[in-house]
Amino acid sequence: MPGKSHKRDAAGNGGPLLGDPADGIDPYLPTNGNLGYRVSRYELDLEYKVASNRLAGEATLTATAINHLGRFTVDLASHLSVSKVSVNGHRAQRYSHRSGKLSISPAHPLPPGSAFTVDIKYGGSPRPIRGPWGEVGFEELTEGALCANQPNGAASWFPCDDHPASKASYRIAITTESPYFAVANGTLAHKRTKAAMTTWVYEQVEPMATYLATISIGPYEKKQLARKPVPITAVLPHRLLDRFESDFGRQTEMMDAFTDMFGPYPFPEYTVVVTDDDLEIPIEAQGMSTFGANHCDGERGSERLVAHELAHQWFGNSLTLTRWRDIWLHEGFACYSEWLWAERAGDDTADALARSHHRRVAGQKQDLVLADPGPSTMFDDRVYKRGALTLHALRLTIGDDAFFDLLRDWTHEYRYSSVTTDDFIGVAARHTDLSLSELWDEWLWSEPLPDLPDA
Repeated sequence: MPGKSHKRDAAGNGGPLLGDPADGIDPYLPTNGNLGYRVSRYELDLEYKVASNRLAGEATLTATAINHLGRFTVDLASHLSVSKVSVNGHRAQRYSHRSGKLSISPAHPLPPGSAFTVDIKYGGSPRPIRGPWGEVGFEELTEGALCANQPNGAASWFPCDDHPASKASYRIAITTESPYFAVANGTLAHKRTKAAMTTWVYEQVEPMATYLATISIGPYEKKQLARKPVPITAVLPHRLLDRFESDFGRQTEMMDAFTDMFGPYPFPEYTVVVTDDDLEIPIEAQGMSTFGANHCDGERGSERLVAHELAHQWFGNSLTLTRWRDIWLHEGFACYSEWLWAERAGDDTADALARSHHRRVAGQKQDLVLADPGPSTMFDDRVYKRGALTLHALRLTIGDDAFFDLLRDWTHEYRYSSVTTDDFIGVAARHTDLSLSELWDEWLWSEPLPDLPDA
């Protein structure tokens, strides 16, 4: 992350050091993100051996210096070893790797405003990063692997500036054994097979936060669900095809409904991956979602989650929070999208669902501030439900026409950008002559759950 710090390190070398939140580091994840530069592109060349869980990688980061850089850091999990580092084609003067940070001193200091590239060769046996939210990042499956990075797991498999506001384009090349299918964010640019290995190359042009980057490898086959107006593809084991038809049978109708309500789908295509293993929860990634075999029960038992993950393509992936305290802008919107889909599909009204969930949340502990829930509770279910209830209260206050115009304006104005709660409040103010100050004070900044307005 860019920062204002221009302190000197312990050795007296000018260069950015991790600073306090005012320097640009997110206080919810104070050890993630890096000062002094901005990454604009990642090029990842990965070779993964499924049976041995061995990853060999080369990452090229294209960046711009914000400060004078005599030294800078990137995030990379300590369980991966680094074998070579160069900056602008010159071997780094020195580098050290400990406590999840790769510190790099280039052969020649980088002046402010200069573009530069960093090449890092690394490898090892990838595994998740353990933290307050459990294990996140690279995960082995029974036969294959996936990556579930939220909020700080990207560094478990590639070197990065792991901050949600640090968005960049990607090229991800995955080489693995030929029987396996490999998928990553973006569009498949080309695929080539040599001997027993196949390389899959994906281009993610639209800017993407590190936590949304992913790869998925497994014994899968591809199924085309739709070609127009948005190409939708499924990647899954053959044994789940029949059940998939039922569970994801309304995926195309869901896409039509959301593009109508939220505006154009923000990416070239959408991919649904279903693993051969069970997963505790589905996994959000840019341009794709990953579900477990348990979410494919043949009875549409997880359809609300199908809607939830699709909605994240607008709310979370195209529009991405600037700081984790604003997580309700992702999860509240995706949760409300579940209710909107149920309403559009004729299953139940959003109002009935909102009032049912309001009764449940009212019986829970009233100690959460939605717009700043704190790192320990930012993934609490109350953030999801109170966020959705906040949107329903707004809809009831300003009316359906203004509300859906607001959603489409929100996704259009901030397409591919980093956003804050204040940004949303500002857009909402343009869609009503009413003062919304009391609504925001009660729903976003007060702990007690307010009453919903009358329908």
